[in-house]
Amino acid sequence: MFKKMTRLLSKLFTADKWNIGVVDQSIEDLVANKKLSAVNWLKEDNVDYAADPFVVKDRNKIKIYYEELNFWHGKGKIMMIENFDFKTKKNISGITPSQIHLSYPYLIRDDENLFCIPETSESLEIGLYKVDDNNPAKLKKQKILVGGKQFVDSSIIFHSGKYWLFTSISGISNQLYIYYSNHIDGDYQAHELNPIKVKKEACRGAGSLFTSKGFMYRPTQNPSNCYGGSIQINKIKILTESHYQTEVIFEILPDKEYSKGIHHISFTADKIVVDGKRKVFEFTMPIKKMVRKIRT
Repeated sequence: MFKKMTRLLSKLFTADKWNIGVVDQSIEDLVANKKLSAVNWLKEDNVDYAADPFVVKDRNKIKIYYEELNFWHGKGKIMMIENFDFKTKKNISGITPSQIHLSYPYLIRDDENLFCIPETSESLEIGLYKVDDNNPAKLKKQKILVGGKQFVDSSIIFHSGKYWLFTSISGISNQLYIYYSNHIDGDYQAHELNPIKVKKEACRGAGSLFTSKGFMYRPTQNPSNCYGGSIQINKIKILTESHYQTEVIFEILPDKEYSKGIHHISFTADKIVVDGKRKVFEFTMPIKKMVRKIRT
């Protein structure tokens, strides 16, 4: 009886709290040691989620684009901070339609331009947005790269002379989709094997695709224990228009301060950003959860 009451109270009054952490470490060191160095967690913002962080160094400033979710509002939105301080946060504008849930603001440079591919699964498209040179909180839509499905966690990288776009479908945990193009804003062709059957641990993207010593690596979310339980790092051994082969290299586990989960990773030359999950208890949580459910 006591255990049942404890579980009920936990379900009613606790929720996940996500925050962003910074690691002084290079990609090469991460791959070589197969683990993160010490994580320095940002002073928490007063929202429920600060997650899906993508980091970029721009004009000698570190900028992080991320998803912010406040249960009172119900839907996620994209924010930006500078130099690891939530007091500098700005609301990202220009994503359409703006009233839908927004998350996973994937960043990629092409020549001198910075592009963002936010998750807008409710609009049934993967959209490419250019970040304004003079106002980094403003995006301008360039093109719909792929449309027709509820795409989530779409990630793109330039490798071996082509742009490769990896994505998956909301609610489907064993199918990976790959598209490719000669130009970042070009016509994307479907991989011959689409949809590629994968294990659930190798399906949804978990942040920035990256290369090290000529090989491409793809972080994916590992939901085996719980949502956002850990990150799996996959080494892509073969990638052509008609073949795809990958192997698991290592797993990134949650940090002790945010021990309930980790599901995102992004890089600069010498910095790594991640997110982390812990449980929080609030007396107003049942009302907040009800409001979020109604609004979504």
